[in-house]
Amino acid sequence: MPINIVPVLELIRHEEAETGTLGILKIQKQIAFFTLEPPDLLNRKGVSSIPAQQYICKRHRSPTFGETFLITEVPDRTKVLFHWGNWRSNTEGCILLGTGIMWEKRGITNSKHAFEKFMGIMRGYDTIHLTIKEEY
Repeated sequence: MPINIVPVLELIRHEEAETGTLGILKIQKQIAFFTLEPPDLLNRKGVSSIPAQQYICKRHRSPTFGETFLITEVPDRTKVLFHWGNWRSNTEGCILLGTGIMWEKRGITNSKHAFEKFMGIMRGYDTIHLTIKEEY
C-alpha cells in the first residue's frame, strides 16, 4: 500500500519593496517557481503579505480561480490562496506564481502557465505543508 506523503513547500522571500515582495517557491527542496506577494504591511487584510511561519494548505475551489490551495490558519485572515497574476494589483494578500521575474516593472511572468504547472504537480494531494521564510 503506497504512503501518501504530504508535499513540503518552502517559500523564501528575497526582496521586498512597495511594489511587491519577490520570492522563490521550492517543492520538496527543488526550486519550482517565482512568487509575488504584497509587501509586509503588518498582515493587514487585503493589502499585506501573510506572516512568515508554517501553514497547512488545503485543496479548495475558488469562484474566481477554480481549483487551488487555501492557506489555512493565517492569523486574522481568510481566503488566502495560491493563484495566478503578474502584478501586485492582482493580489489582495495571496501568493502569485510565475516562471520569471520582470525586474523593471516588479512583476512575474507566465503566471497562468506556472499556476497550471503547480496544480499539476499537486495532483493527487489534498493537503500540503508550506513554510514561509524571509531572507532579506
